[in-house]
Amino acid sequence: MRTLRARNSSAAGGNSARALSFAFLLLLLFQATALVALSETQPSTDTESENPVKHLSLQELGNIEVTTASKQPERVMNTSAAIYVITQEDIERSGATNLPEVLRLAPGVEVARIDSSKWAIGIRGFGSRLARNVLVLIDGRTVYSTLLAGTYWEVQNVMIEDVERIEVIRGPGGTIWGPNAVNGVINIITKSSKDTHGELVSAEAGNIKTGLVDARYGSATSGNFNYRVYAMGFDRGPQYHPDGINFDAWRAAQGGFRTDWSTSTRDSFTVQGDIYAEGAGEVVNATYYTPPYTQNLYGTARLGGGNLLGRWQRVFEEGKDFQLQAFYDRTVRLEPNFDDLRNTYDVDFLDRFRLPGRQQISWGLGARFSGGDNPVVVSGLTFEPNPRTDRLLTAFLQDEINLVDKRLTLTAGTKFLRTNFTGWQLQPTGRLLWTPTSNQSVWAAFTHAVRTPSDAEENFSLLGYIGYDGTPPTGMPFFARFNPNPNFRSEELNGYELGYRLLLHKTVYLDIASFFNHYGDLFSEDVTGAPYVVNSPATGNYLLLPADFGNGLTGTTKGVEFAPEWRPLPFWRLRATYSYLQMDIKKSVGSLDIGTAPIVEGSSPKHEATILSGLDFAKVLSLDVTYRYVSDLPALKIPSYSTADVRFDYQPSRQFKLSFVSRNLLQPHHDEFSGVDPGPTVGIKRSLYGQLTWTR
Repeated sequence: MRTLRARNSSAAGGNSARALSFAFLLLLLFQATALVALSETQPSTDTESENPVKHLSLQELGNIEVTTASKQPERVMNTSAAIYVITQEDIERSGATNLPEVLRLAPGVEVARIDSSKWAIGIRGFGSRLARNVLVLIDGRTVYSTLLAGTYWEVQNVMIEDVERIEVIRGPGGTIWGPNAVNGVINIITKSSKDTHGELVSAEAGNIKTGLVDARYGSATSGNFNYRVYAMGFDRGPQYHPDGINFDAWRAAQGGFRTDWSTSTRDSFTVQGDIYAEGAGEVVNATYYTPPYTQNLYGTARLGGGNLLGRWQRVFEEGKDFQLQAFYDRTVRLEPNFDDLRNTYDVDFLDRFRLPGRQQISWGLGARFSGGDNPVVVSGLTFEPNPRTDRLLTAFLQDEINLVDKRLTLTAGTKFLRTNFTGWQLQPTGRLLWTPTSNQSVWAAFTHAVRTPSDAEENFSLLGYIGYDGTPPTGMPFFARFNPNPNFRSEELNGYELGYRLLLHKTVYLDIASFFNHYGDLFSEDVTGAPYVVNSPATGNYLLLPADFGNGLTGTTKGVEFAPEWRPLPFWRLRATYSYLQMDIKKSVGSLDIGTAPIVEGSSPKHEATILSGLDFAKVLSLDVTYRYVSDLPALKIPSYSTADVRFDYQPSRQFKLSFVSRNLLQPHHDEFSGVDPGPTVGIKRSLYGQLTWTR
C-alpha cells in the first residue's frame, strides 16, 4: 500500500535556486562571449587534423550505422524508428560515470534518481524503479529480470571508457526483440577489443563519488586475435536524508574481458564476460501479523554475479549473413526482505538474405530459460512455487521492400513468442520510410507489442499493513494480502508513430518524433472481496482484505520529442532536447483497482528539456555546460526542478587528461523520485569530483 508524501520548498530555497539559475545563465553568456573572441583567432575548418572538436560532424552522425531498430546495419538517417544515438564523445563530455546518468542525454527518456544506487527510468511514460515496459541490452545480452519485471540498474555497470555508443529506441521494438520492448529498447554497445589496444588507468574522487578506479589493458596476437581485460571499483557516499539516516552508501568491484578474432574474411567471433560484487545500502518495508506489524528494514543488499557471452557471425556477401549468439548469466541478490538466486541461459539465431524485387528478408529463432530460487526472508513476501523456471521461445520474420529505389521503403514483420505464462502471441509491425533527399527522411510506423506476465504477478504473495481498525466489533489490525493471480494477462500496446529528420547546410540537424499509444490490460492492484476476520491462535485475530495484481487499467499516451543540434562554429556545439508527454490512464470497465491509475499517470513528467553547450579552447581545453528542466510528478508530490552540470577538461598530451565535473549545480539537493514508504524522500545532492586519466 502506497503512502503519498509532500516535500515543501522554503522561500529561501526558492530564492537560492533562482540566484544559482541566474549565475548559470551568466556562465552561458561567458561562453558565448569567449566564442566571439575565439572566432576571430581560430580559422574555420572541417578537417580532422585542424579541428580541435572531439565529436563527429553532423553528417557523420547521420551516417552512423545502428543495429537496434532492425538487427541489421542501417544509417540513422534511414531508420524508420525514433532512434537516438549517444556516442562515446557524448558520454565523455557529459561527465557521467554510470549508465543512467548517460541516458539523460536522450529525448523521451525519464531518468530520476531515487537514492545513491537506485534509479527510476521510463520511456514515454511509466517511469518506475524497474521500468517493466523497457528492454535493456548490453552487447545483445538482455538484462531484463523476469522475477519482478524490469531492470536493476544498480548492477548494470560497464567501464564507461569502453562504451562505443548507446542506441535508444523510443517506442515499441517487440517485433525484433520480443516481449517487454513495449515503450522502448536501450542497447549499450561496447567497443571491439581491436579498438582498445594499450593501457588505460582512470581515477576519480569527490564529495559523493568518494573513490573510483578503472584500469584496462588491450592487445593483439598473431592470427588477428584481439583481446582486452579490465577491472573497476568505486565507493559512493549517501545522498541527502532529512531524517539523518544515511543508509544508501554504495560500493562495487567488477572485472571482465573481451576477445574478438576472425579466421577469414567471412567469419568473426566474439567471447566476453564479466564478474561483479556489490554492497548497496537500502531501506525496505516489511509487514508482520504481530506487532509492530510494519517496519523499515535498513541494511545492505549483497549483489553479485557474472555472465559469459559468445557470438559467431558469417558474412557471405552484402545482405546475406547469419549470426548465432548464446549467453549465460548468474545473478545473486540478497536483500533485507527477499533473495533471488538466478541462472539464465539464452540462445539466439539470426539469418538474412535477399530476394528479387529489392527485398531483404530477416528471420530468427530464440530460446531463454531462467531458473530462480527465492527463499523466504520475511513472512509477508513469498514466491510459490519455489524454485521455478521461466521460459521464453521466440521466432520472427521481417521483409524490407525497397518500393522506390533509395526513396521509399516498406518494412513489415512479426514476432511469435510463447512463455510459461502465455500461449503463442504475435507482435506485428509495419513501417514506411520516405527519403526525398539524402539529407532528410520521413517515417511512419504501427506496432503491436506486449509485456508478458512475470513471477511478480503470477507467483507472488505480498502482505501490506493498512492500519489498526478500532471500530466495533473488530478492534484489530487491518491487513491487505495480494495473492498470486494465475490468470494475469499480457499488457498490450497499439502504437502509432510519425517522425522527420533533416540535415541542413552541414551545421543544423533536426530530429522530430511524435506518437500515440493505446494500452490495454495494464497492471492494477485489485480488491477481490470484502474484508473478513481471520482467527489465528498463533498471531491473534486480524482483519484481512483479499487482493491480487490484475489487468484493470487502460489508457493512452501521446507526445512529441525534439532533438535539434547546431554547429555555429567548428569548435562550438549546441544541442537541445524537449519532450512532451500526455498520459490518460483510467480504470477499465469492471475493474477492481484500488487507485493505481492516478499513481501511474502522475509518476512521469509532462515536460522535460535539456540544453547542452560544448566549447573547445585551442586543442587542450574544453568546457561543457548542461541545463536540465523536469516538470513535477504530482502523484509522488515531487516538485519541478531545474539543475545544471558543468565539466572542464584539460588534456596537455595524448597520455594525460584532467577533468573537473560538477553535477546538480543549482541547489544543494533536490528531490527526483519517491522511494520506500513510509519515510522521507531522499534528496539528490550537488556533487563535485575530479578525474585523472592516463592512456598509452
